[in-house]
Amino acid sequence: MERSVDFGHVQVVIDYDTGGVRCLIPAEPAPSTAPKASWGSAEHPAGLTVPRDTWSSTAAAALSGVVAVKAAGRKESAMRRITDAIRAATSTTTHPATPEQAERAVLAVRRAAWYSPARTACLEESAAAVLLLALRRRSVVWCHGVAPDPVRLHAWVQTGDGALAAESASTLLYTPVLMIGDTHD
Repeated sequence: MERSVDFGHVQVVIDYDTGGVRCLIPAEPAPSTAPKASWGSAEHPAGLTVPRDTWSSTAAAALSGVVAVKAAGRKESAMRRITDAIRAATSTTTHPATPEQAERAVLAVRRAAWYSPARTACLEESAAAVLLLALRRRSVVWCHGVAPDPVRLHAWVQTGDGALAAESASTLLYTPVLMIGDTHD
């Protein structure tokens, strides 16, 4: 499944089956260098303190599950496996998460990620937060988006009413390309 966003100076095409990203420049580009895609993550304050709580061990299990799903097959289909896992998890939920529950889940996953030997960035964190909340039958909306100039990708979770969960204001610069989940309204 391919999705794209046209920013005028560049069209970004994301293949959610392979995880591939292409940046297409118009026939007469503006005078600049061709943009490159960055799989960067959002910035978080240095010294961020995430309190240990009862969600910590479950967050570690959810993160381990995402890492296992990502590693269980060909690298080219890892993104599809992760989005399939997110869809499966959200299909088991019965109630929307509150903004406080969503933030608590994201922060618990971030705490667990500090101890993870595997790559842990926005994709893995956001997917694990969805799984953690689904274990509690709570739903959020998983978002994957792109920002222009320079082109960069980001994944995050938000509640059904659009409240960002433990994200900086810079996340508002991203145009959602794929959103998975609902609010059960």
